[in-house]
Amino acid sequence: REAPVPKMLAPCLLRRVVLTVSLVFVVALLLVEPVRSDQEAGTAIPAESRPCVDCHAFEFMQRALQDLKKTAYNLDTR
Repeated sequence: REAPVPKMLAPCLLRRVVLTVSLVFVVALLLVEPVRSDQEAGTAIPAESRPCVDCHAFEFMQRALQDLKKTAYNLDTR
């Protein structure tokens, strides 16, 4: 009769250990401060020297239009 008790106790202890480790991991993740990209030293570009998002989009669209014109010209010459 004493043999079934340790067999049943092992899964219960294993389950408790897994839950405890999981709980500690979640608490550790909540306590650790996230690393922000603006905290890296030497990589910050001042706002005055950065082009705005609209300028980037405009330049991208200009390059795309030039590529389309070149492609259309190459197709026409063939």
